[in-house]
Amino acid sequence: MKEDIAAKTLKLALKYADEAEIYLEKEDKIEVNIQNQKVDFAKETSSYGLGIRVIKEGRMGFAHTTDLSKLEKTVENAVFNAKCNEADPNFYFAPQSKYPKVYEIFDGKIRDLDMEEVVDFAKIMIQTAVEKECQPTSGGVQAGYYHTEIANSEGVNSQDDSTYFSGYISVNIPDGEGVSTAHESDASRFKDLDPEKLSMEASQLARDSRGGKSIETADLNVLLQCDAAASLIFTLANAFNADNVQRGRSIFADKVGKEVLSPVLNIHDDGTLKKGLNSFTSDGEGSPSQKTVLIEDGVLKNFVYDLYTARKSEVQSTGNGIRSSFADTPSVGFSNFIMDFNQQKEMSEIENGLVVKDLLGAHTANPISGDFSVEAMNAFKIENGEIAYPVSKAMLSGNIFEAFTQAWAASSKTKQIGPFVLPPIIVPKLRVVG
Repeated sequence: MKEDIAAKTLKLALKYADEAEIYLEKEDKIEVNIQNQKVDFAKETSSYGLGIRVIKEGRMGFAHTTDLSKLEKTVENAVFNAKCNEADPNFYFAPQSKYPKVYEIFDGKIRDLDMEEVVDFAKIMIQTAVEKECQPTSGGVQAGYYHTEIANSEGVNSQDDSTYFSGYISVNIPDGEGVSTAHESDASRFKDLDPEKLSMEASQLARDSRGGKSIETADLNVLLQCDAAASLIFTLANAFNADNVQRGRSIFADKVGKEVLSPVLNIHDDGTLKKGLNSFTSDGEGSPSQKTVLIEDGVLKNFVYDLYTARKSEVQSTGNGIRSSFADTPSVGFSNFIMDFNQQKEMSEIENGLVVKDLLGAHTANPISGDFSVEAMNAFKIENGEIAYPVSKAMLSGNIFEAFTQAWAASSKTKQIGPFVLPPIIVPKLRVVG
């Protein structure tokens, strides 16, 4: 990346605005798509973009471009947009800061990958599924190198280099007059994923899910595997978002210092997590990444803030101003949302329950009350601590906030799915509708 672009654009912006911020982003990516038992397409792309935020007379404006020959025009657009907006005293840019060291988020092997290696990864997943007598229906592999740079008029100059590699496969296998379906996925900062293992796990789950039986409606102990748990935790996590708190959309709004979740549960957001999929030295505004304690022994300690919400609440940003790309402005989000249980129970301790791989419909949960009703996917009945048989159909209903006042970890092993770092979780006495 040309080293003078940020400085050049910042200098241009300050000719027209009182304050300015430049966000540069470069991504080199390889994508391979699987469709109906074959590699459907593979492509290699390289993108470069720049986002500009300015403050003029207390008004914020934003514009972006992928054309470096139009930097001044982009600055002018940002200033014009600022003039169209209302002044707000809560607009400001990050002050100059020291940044933490973040470890193991870059792998040179991924940066130097060629297309053939990524295609081979996909082909191994396909072949493994076929050998297990399953049909790969969809899937994909992504590998990429990512560079960001933030500079502003307050003296911030932050840069990050990172890599990622992810794989996904969905398979089915005949099951009577229908089919049994399952999927598996994983992601890493390193080229250390095993395509055979991914595909084997999806295929075995599809095979094991055949011949499902009906289940009677009851309140059961439910073991949510990581994918299922992450689907529900999205609703829980949003209650820690300062923007939701300030808008009256969080059940935790007035409960700092009170016990709101299970006393064996600790939650923190950590943008410096070693190997974290969302770890960087700074957030999307140039605020230093940090570890923020949200829940300690079930007690609510804090929320996550970007610069804007922090000033509104007269606190410091927690380094949670997240950008989806250079073409978007930052907003409150999570880096690595880590769920850490002090105690755990094993499946062997469940006399009568259900284990669930994934959920369908978790996005329909009420984001404020936490009420949910979802369909269990790849579910199995637990009897006397062991898996007894696959379940053909089951719905789970309850309240996410109440459920996590009693939840336990089912293992010490964790997996990161999106921002969520979590173990399999046991929720007692959850309503299961057969």
